Amino acid sequence: MSARTVTRRTFRSAAATAVVAAVAGTVLMPLSAYAAPAADNQHALKITLGAPAPSGPLTRGGATETFELTVTNPSDKASSFHPWILGTPAGASPIQRDDVVYKVEPVSAPATKYSVGSQDGGWQGLFQPADKPASEGFEVPAGGKLTWKVTLGLGKNYPTNDGDFKITATSYSAEVADGGDASLTFKADPAVKTGKLETSFKNIGDCKGVPALQCREMDLSYRVTGDGEFNTALHSWLDLDFGSHVGVPNLQLWTLVDGKWEGLSTADPYNFMLPTIPKGFSAASGERVLHLRASFGPNTDFKKATDVTLHAGVSLSEGNTYEFAGADTKFQLTPPPATTSPSPTPSKSASTRPSASPSPSASATTVVAAANTNTKATGSTGSLAHTGADSNTGLYSGLAAALVALGGAAVWLGARRRRTVRG
Repeated sequence: MSARTVTRRTFRSAAATAVVAAVAGTVLMPLSAYAAPAADNQHALKITLGAPAPSGPLTRGGATETFELTVTNPSDKASSFHPWILGTPAGASPIQRDDVVYKVEPVSAPATKYSVGSQDGGWQGLFQPADKPASEGFEVPAGGKLTWKVTLGLGKNYPTNDGDFKITATSYSAEVADGGDASLTFKADPAVKTGKLETSFKNIGDCKGVPALQCREMDLSYRVTGDGEFNTALHSWLDLDFGSHVGVPNLQLWTLVDGKWEGLSTADPYNFMLPTIPKGFSAASGERVLHLRASFGPNTDFKKATDVTLHAGVSLSEGNTYEFAGADTKFQLTPPPATTSPSPTPSKSASTRPSASPSPSASATTVVAAANTNTKATGSTGSLAHTGADSNTGLYSGLAAALVALGGAAVWLGARRRRTVRG
């Protein structure tokens, strides 16, 4: 995998794990500030959740429900507790922070303040002592317990292509015993048939009239299943991996727009922005297909047939921009002969959706020989794909989520939804 690809994906994963937007401004603490609990206190606690009241399904923008969260310490030593509630919707769309109404009040616990944020494609709620740093957490006495009243509801913009909402209560500092987590599932009204965004590469082959392996053509398709629609536009992009590194890979990419091949321009030779998928994409929209071509430019540093891997990623265009869908394809590509003369620079990518598949007007020879401008894409396709768990990452001081230290995340790893399997 290329250095560029590794850097980009690592940043996205780390941000998705750590970023929290604070409700009441608090200081963003470095991960090093959140010390793991002492070994003899680890895995001591047990969490229980009471029945929500009033009972019944939640409606978007409607009434909330309240339940009690109790943490019990059966050990003979006091234990710290750093509460963490993870929310996962059933359905195609990631959710935003304000898609869930959230409030925490102490019942038999110290004064409390709370915050919300994004966790991968889902939601997270945290709370902490009102008069202490988040790093200290609550102290649960030996043989004792603490109780809070938690209020949850669905925001008016909770996606129409998401259904039931599941929460898991745990700790981000490995303080809960194995099996000590607790979960609740809130039914959503109206009920929806849940689906997903399916992305795939199809019809990969040589370009017509071009020597084998010097130009490859393929379709990238997007299709939604289930009810509802995406309530924001979707960003889509291509990450490149060549298996080996050179100074100038100079891979050329084109998409077919109104019967003409238009070059996808980029300032980053390992990442190309694709046309934005408009808000409202749903099963009723049918299959969306991009016709793509790939070849090496004449100044590539590759001198022989090379394995090329394309990864197509998809995220919401704003807010929680965690990559939630994607697909990979791998093929071999040969650089053009040294005698080939470069053709004029391909135009920038179009902002309109490519049409079905009229015959391209550009000749195959032009496609193979075109030179890479490496200019940043402009227009409605936007800038390079935005990474990170939240577009407001830099604005929020973070309470406990920066604290989602790696060890704490492992406690509930089996319960949370991982990123969509590519392919």
